[in-house]
Amino acid sequence: MTKQHPWFKQLLLDLSASVCFYTSIYIPYAETLDFQKVACFAPHVGLIIGGIAGLFDAAIKYLGMPVLTRSALVVSIWIAITGGLHLDGVMDTADGLAVADKERRLEVMADSVTGAFGAMAAIALLLLKTAALADIQDNRWLVLMAASGWGRWGQQLAILQYPYLKPTGKGAFHKTAIRSYKDLLPGLLVLIGLSGVQILLDRKQLWSAIGITLAGSAIAFITSAWFARKLGGHTGDTYGAVVEWTEALLLCVCTTL
Repeated sequence: MTKQHPWFKQLLLDLSASVCFYTSIYIPYAETLDFQKVACFAPHVGLIIGGIAGLFDAAIKYLGMPVLTRSALVVSIWIAITGGLHLDGVMDTADGLAVADKERRLEVMADSVTGAFGAMAAIALLLLKTAALADIQDNRWLVLMAASGWGRWGQQLAILQYPYLKPTGKGAFHKTAIRSYKDLLPGLLVLIGLSGVQILLDRKQLWSAIGITLAGSAIAFITSAWFARKLGGHTGDTYGAVVEWTEALLLCVCTTL
């Protein structure tokens, strides 16, 4: 019989499970956690990841480090926090999409060996993130949190809207967690709230905050739809690719805002 916890304790346990699943952050007694609902808290984990990266950025800025070097280090920390989970998905997805035979794409994506297209995709992604961050001077912590949050909201969108292409896999159980558009609302409201914080801190940032919200949601829709169109659905690897490419493209858009 499953032990019932008070709702607030259960919420904390589910969030802890999500942090444990999506990051390399140590969570005590992780083996006792239930991972079935981790996808429900993906955007919240994104805000935590972006917040940690933002604090690290602020600390090394205080030391007087130049913006380009700082940006490269932030991107590196970003990867370290996630354990490269989503970046691995980018590489596997790129290798799969490079295969002309659509029937073999999933087979290639399942191969642990990284091919040339996977390596090129990873390099392009990291260059975009680093260059975009280097061009953003103000409110970098907010931008990092927004990019991480919207990337994972895009993952939720992909889980809900498109079929999962494997009977089993590291992302298969996510489909049971995200069943309706109501499951997308908590993450969406938190991300809109983040833009509200930006406006409260500086009223002049109104249009910038609105722009980030519109761009983040639009890019999340586009990336999840694009990979689904190419493959006919999604896998755990493409969920990771949606996260990473939404982050990178949103950072690029933020350079103009």
